[in-house]
Amino acid sequence: MATYKEIKGTTIESLSSDPSNPIDGQIWYNSATGELKGYVNVSSGSWATGNDMNTARTSLGSANAGTQTAALGFGANTYGNPGITESYNGTNWTEVNDLSNKREALAGAGTQTSALAVGGYYDANEDYTEQWNGSNWTEVGDLNTARRYLMASGATNTASLAFGGYVGGHPPSNPKAQVLTESWGGSNWTEVNDLNTAVSGGGGCGTQTAAIQCGGNVSPGIVNKTELWNGTNWTEVNNLNTTRYYNPTAGITTAAICMGGSEPPFTGATETFNGTNWTTDTSMTTARYGGGAAGSTTAGLVFAGYTTTALATTEEYTGPYEETRTFTAS
Repeated sequence: MATYKEIKGTTIESLSSDPSNPIDGQIWYNSATGELKGYVNVSSGSWATGNDMNTARTSLGSANAGTQTAALGFGANTYGNPGITESYNGTNWTEVNDLSNKREALAGAGTQTSALAVGGYYDANEDYTEQWNGSNWTEVGDLNTARRYLMASGATNTASLAFGGYVGGHPPSNPKAQVLTESWGGSNWTEVNDLNTAVSGGGGCGTQTAAIQCGGNVSPGIVNKTELWNGTNWTEVNNLNTTRYYNPTAGITTAAICMGGSEPPFTGATETFNGTNWTTDTSMTTARYGGGAAGSTTAGLVFAGYTTTALATTEEYTGPYEETRTFTAS
């Protein structure tokens, strides 16, 4: 049997404190604490399959400030009831109360217990805004400009941002992408400074004062552009590595995750953003576009969407990590 020294090229050291810059797989004995320790660095993320939603759907809204174990998906093209809302507890999806106004291609923000559903499409472009309190949806102040395939950000249902989207006919043979940005204060929408690029159907997440927009359709054509909102203005920053639209996105401006979308065709490409650059990571098991998203760069979630048919599937992402582990005698 090979020894530790033969495998790693060094013996297990006895140190008075933990090393400040350990390498992956290093083991040492901390003489001050009397503990045997080791360091592991997992440099890429991984995907695991979760339980399906109850209803397959695409073009849904999601509470993109939610978490991997507390998510909410609502509305969508379900070829049935486009008002269905489902809640995820980290294991199972449970159907809860429907949206007041059924629609697809809407934007979502907030959390599992404090969400906002904005805009969308049913018989025409919609200006509806609905607040979710953990039990019920309540219709509140309308958008100033009705549109669909818009994006949104916000940590609660009283402080959010809605941006982009398009107006035009259905099907969207001549869509008109928008630069419009509106800020939600809990009762009314106020128009604020525009995006630099008119775009619809991209990814959006963050808060009311620190948002990110990435990818999307610029009518015609798709882009990999990224813009950051600082509470006053949008600024173009480094692009996604994969050009795409209808790309589920979650997180905050310094730790965002973009999952899937359509290039076309649909893709499973996953990228994480650190506030400056996008980094390509492990692709999803099932490529998709138009899904819902929640979570972060360490614990992401994507659900529903479309490939050749509407999906109910859920995937959970575990991001790269590093940690020092203490070994105990069994």
